[in-house]
Amino acid sequence: MIRARTLTDARQQAHSNAELNWWIFMRISGLVLVFLILGHIYMTFIQVSESDATYIAVVNKLQNPAWKFYDWLILSLSMLHGVNGARYSIEDYVRSRPNRAWVKTIFYTISALIFTLGTIGLFSI
Repeated sequence: MIRARTLTDARQQAHSNAELNWWIFMRISGLVLVFLILGHIYMTFIQVSESDATYIAVVNKLQNPAWKFYDWLILSLSMLHGVNGARYSIEDYVRSRPNRAWVKTIFYTISALIFTLGTIGLFSI
């Protein structure tokens, strides 16, 4: 199946409103992630010198709830964006419905575990 490049193509190819909403989400989240990650790189590697980039400095930075939310936003958007992209691949390449259901179940479980561990690690500081 050829993936839609425009909103009009996506509307014609979408089997449901949910699929169209995920298509729109992928475009918006990708754009937002570019700016979030560029901001993170700037604040982490360019604004701070190497001698100041220590474990203590990172822990002190993460004491601020705004920084935790910023990093959690990157984690959540990137996980949702990546999981949805992988879902597209699973739909395209796993032909059997029962196999596709098992692959998705295992994949979603592992993804939820990674997200949970990332959230716990971020907010435990």
